[in-house]
Amino acid sequence: MSAVPADEDDGGRPGPREQVVAAIGLLDRPLTSYYLVLGCTVMLLALGLTMVLSASSVSQIQATGSAFTLFQKQALWMAIGLPGMWLASRLPVRTFRALAYPLLLLSIVFLALVLVPGLGRSAGGATRWVDLGPVQIQPSELGKLALVLWGADLLARKERLGQLTEWRPLLVPLMPGAGVLVLMVMMGSDLGTTLVLLTIFLGLLWVVGAPGRLFVGIAGLVGLLVSILIVVEPYRMQRLTGFLDPSGNRLTTNWQGTQGLYAVASGGLFGTGLGEGRAKWDYLPEAETDFIFAIVGEEFGLVGTLVVLSLFGLLAYAGLRIARRVKDPFTRLAAAGVTAWLVVQAIVNIGAVIGVLPITGIPLPLVSYGGSALIPSLFALGMLLAFAKREPGARQALSARGPGPVVRALSWLGLARR
Repeated sequence: MSAVPADEDDGGRPGPREQVVAAIGLLDRPLTSYYLVLGCTVMLLALGLTMVLSASSVSQIQATGSAFTLFQKQALWMAIGLPGMWLASRLPVRTFRALAYPLLLLSIVFLALVLVPGLGRSAGGATRWVDLGPVQIQPSELGKLALVLWGADLLARKERLGQLTEWRPLLVPLMPGAGVLVLMVMMGSDLGTTLVLLTIFLGLLWVVGAPGRLFVGIAGLVGLLVSILIVVEPYRMQRLTGFLDPSGNRLTTNWQGTQGLYAVASGGLFGTGLGEGRAKWDYLPEAETDFIFAIVGEEFGLVGTLVVLSLFGLLAYAGLRIARRVKDPFTRLAAAGVTAWLVVQAIVNIGAVIGVLPITGIPLPLVSYGGSALIPSLFALGMLLAFAKREPGARQALSARGPGPVVRALSWLGLARR
């Protein structure tokens, strides 16, 4: 009687070793990045819409008489953002490059409007919104997308001309342009968005291959700038001292952070159940925005938080995989910039909730409530999908797959050719 091979079980099925090899092989397929970005985005959106309803239901019943007020608004923003994401996924690279300068100019104009009395709206110590009647927009979110596109286009042009060997061509006009956006956001006292913009700036320099000494020097200046921003605003110093000594400020400046930790801790392994959390009953401020991860931890437990972390980890892997595999300099830089923007923002938000970073007041991408953050993020992810189609072998794989579900649906309705 012959022995069963070590890599097969008794039923002739692949054994653990072959299963691991097969799983690793899936990561080498041409469309791996495409499906990872698409899958992570859809799952985070579904989770976010569910958690916005759960986290805001109590406060909205008190404020409007309906538990579904913010849920309906978020669903509307999503209904606007998803077609934008689909459109971006089908645009050529030259279109993104053409959008770079107009978006940068538009961002600066709207950021200037934030500072105009009567138009700018403040909350939580920061002036971030422009009041346009029925809607309020946060221009700094558009500024993140604009900086990614403009910075990537600028550095790609300089790389093609061989102008990146000296520090002056590398930083001019990238550093002044980024500085204008950062300065205008700083004037609105928005430290969280300032950190994200600086992260995008440093990410672009890293990917383009800035010399080590120059990169360290710029990073040091960024650290000094952030320190000055913290010192000059009393409420930021209170947040920092509350972070450094949480036990001494539980009922005052560190109330939000303390309640966030209580919410996460009370979830245990599997959570209290969807909708069964207690933190949203006027204990945890900003439960549907900055601290929605705490509601995830309370209602879905450790398992739910690990799922969210895994989704952002896979999104980071996919974005960096795209940046590594594409050949075009602009595509590589833009993919890395978008990945740094979304992943670092998620890290800062989650770190603040679990108490390992100071509270900065930035939302969790794709999960927190807010259309101003959601729509640019979805457009940026659609851009990543477009870049994923430019990986080696991706176009051939897409052609072999046939028409997508949207085209098939239109064909079935007689609105598109089969």
